[in-house]
Amino acid sequence: MENPQDPQNPESQSGIKQFIRRLPAAISEIVKGKAAGIADSSRLREERITLDWNEASARTVISEIEDILRRGVTSRSEEEPLNDADRALVEEISLATSRAGISNITRTEAYLASYQAYPELHWAFLAHMVSRNAGWNMTDLRGSRVCDILDEETKRTMYRFIERSNALIFQDAYPQLLLYIKSRELGSSRFHLLSYFHVSRFMRPFWERFWIDRGSPLLTVGLIINEQNYVEKRVIRHPYYQKYVTDKAHFHISSITGLNQIVFPLMEDCECVQAGKEDEAANSFSPTCEQEDAVSDDEISAEAICQAAYGLLAEGCRGDGEVRRLAGRVVSDFGSLTARIALGKNLYAMLMGLRAVRSGAQRFAESVPHTGSREDYWPEFFTANVKEALTPSLQGAELLKGETLPPGERLYSPKLLDAWGDTPYEPITREDWLKDWGALDGISPPQSPYLCDISREHRLGILKTALAHDAVADEPT
Repeated sequence: MENPQDPQNPESQSGIKQFIRRLPAAISEIVKGKAAGIADSSRLREERITLDWNEASARTVISEIEDILRRGVTSRSEEEPLNDADRALVEEISLATSRAGISNITRTEAYLASYQAYPELHWAFLAHMVSRNAGWNMTDLRGSRVCDILDEETKRTMYRFIERSNALIFQDAYPQLLLYIKSRELGSSRFHLLSYFHVSRFMRPFWERFWIDRGSPLLTVGLIINEQNYVEKRVIRHPYYQKYVTDKAHFHISSITGLNQIVFPLMEDCECVQAGKEDEAANSFSPTCEQEDAVSDDEISAEAICQAAYGLLAEGCRGDGEVRRLAGRVVSDFGSLTARIALGKNLYAMLMGLRAVRSGAQRFAESVPHTGSREDYWPEFFTANVKEALTPSLQGAELLKGETLPPGERLYSPKLLDAWGDTPYEPITREDWLKDWGALDGISPPQSPYLCDISREHRLGILKTALAHDAVADEPT
């Protein structure tokens, strides 16, 4: 019988001691995962889709923005009055934006509907996928990995920070998308109405050029720059959020725990998955210690062993397919405007410029409704049913044991509407962010990152958060 006071008995150790005891295994996971991520990224990059960047159009847009800056601020009184048709259109779009902007769920679906109606609106699909991540980040604050790490006031403040950013970007960008859609329906440009939605002067040259040549990459880059500048002063540099979020230690903890990852779940058809399983059974297996000496280099490669060590992300089909890998990036410097713009361009080039990523993400977006729960893409690890969730002290330990969790034991990730209610907002400042020539710095062709498969990185982020959570949960009060 074990002595409960025995220091070798894991149940008698404090949370910090257990964290240290599990650290070598976690480090081993990290090392293996980094190496395997390189090989997985190479596969995603095998087939590229050309994103036709029109340098002549970019130079034209830059010249027009420079002219706007030289002219200075244009007052609303100098604008032409609206005729009855334009006034009705402004009211229609304002009402549609208000209705679609109720929550992260409705915003996310509105972006997808815009992209499905007009696939040249690449930014709308990028916004849909990033908005899903915002929902997952908000529910993480109520999920089992974070619930005991942060106090209630901190969780509410961080929720408002994420929710406000998501809501403000939608408020600014969705009327622009609807103006384009209405222009297509009417057969003529209506971008002179952008200012009536308080859209920055920065965007009109992009839309007018897009109306002429349908250059999706240039418009997408313009929207990325615009939206990040839009939230820079209103949220990121807002005195309240600087005091209670961005300058706080727990905001930087996200880089340690893996909460700063943007993931694009890639869904494969069940037929494709089933066709590949026989090959995987022959090539992706993990030999036992007794078998290792009998297996030659010709029979199994190091890559096959690595694949077997991590396995598939999903074992069974859900709906029309299953999520077997994740594309994405780690947000390394969220507080930097330049870094966020570069990240957005990387994500765009990855999402729309790599065929495996585009097709897999589209299949996922069309097959899996957004709920805010990470169960949407990883039911092997997460559940929206709290009764299936692991107890706090077991999360990290169970994740270290294998690639998936035992049946009926998952990490709790609630649905967004179950975790948070509607959030009222204070009045929003309406001034134009375009002030100087620095806005032009990011207008350049987007480049896909070398490392784009984040499947193992994401699992390691979950593991690190779970271990940290276990340590806090096990500490004596």
